[in-house]
Amino acid sequence: MRISACTLLGSFALVCLTNPALGADRHPAGIGSSFTGPIGLQLYSLREQFERSVADTLGQVGGFGIEYVELAGTYDLAPEKFKEQLDARGLKPISGHFPYERCRDDVKGIARDAKTLGLQYVGCAWIPHEGPFDEKKCREAIAVFNRAGEALAKEGLKFFYHTHGYEFQPHGKGTLFDELVEGTKPEFVRFQMDVFWIVHPGQDPVRLLERHGGRFELMHVKDMKKGVKGDLSGHSDVTNDVALGSGVMDWPAILKAAKRAGVKWYFIEDESPTSAQQIPRSLRFLEQVTF
Repeated sequence: MRISACTLLGSFALVCLTNPALGADRHPAGIGSSFTGPIGLQLYSLREQFERSVADTLGQVGGFGIEYVELAGTYDLAPEKFKEQLDARGLKPISGHFPYERCRDDVKGIARDAKTLGLQYVGCAWIPHEGPFDEKKCREAIAVFNRAGEALAKEGLKFFYHTHGYEFQPHGKGTLFDELVEGTKPEFVRFQMDVFWIVHPGQDPVRLLERHGGRFELMHVKDMKKGVKGDLSGHSDVTNDVALGSGVMDWPAILKAAKRAGVKWYFIEDESPTSAQQIPRSLRFLEQVTF
């Protein structure tokens, strides 16, 4: 999720689940012989549609055959009202993204909202910084995440950080992301790998999954258009998001490594203007990919 997504989030975003009617001989959408999920959708992918109608857009998601979804905000609805919308459509929330400032200053409020929404996971997708991400900001974030993770664990909630590309500034014999992983407590802080934001800064998702193993419990499966020149900014034009299998990612290798590492939740995130057309293509790819 890009910083623009985090701005839109307001107080939180969330992950949820729906149970569409499936024939007895059918797999859920996105599930195939090799990739067994669970796979869902990051609803920020349909942010423009949600601004027009929450109810209609949730219906559109169901039309994709999606079981699990990750939302970005509640589009001017209070948490309890949004939960009603989810319940009415059989959607069960799994996790949510909250702003860094709330993770630092309002963990009790986050816990309250998360419980209202029925979440299992609470996450943060952006560490505010000006200029290149540096060791000082990294160490500040480590302290914030450890405190938030411990406090949320007491409330029965799991905390995670979502990668965003800027964390891969060189540091010592590795990167500041390595510092972030090593400095946070495994029992309190998990990670969500956004594959786009691993490849865009020039990193190898397979090697990271092998190196940091079980710290990655969640994943955004997002492909990057061929020919895109990445960097360490954490920003990229949304048109650089393409349907899974049509970009530069080596999905068989990535998904095999993710399964081996024990990733528990997968979500398609497609921020392109044509996401509604690309999402079904991504689901079909996951059904057919072999590894």
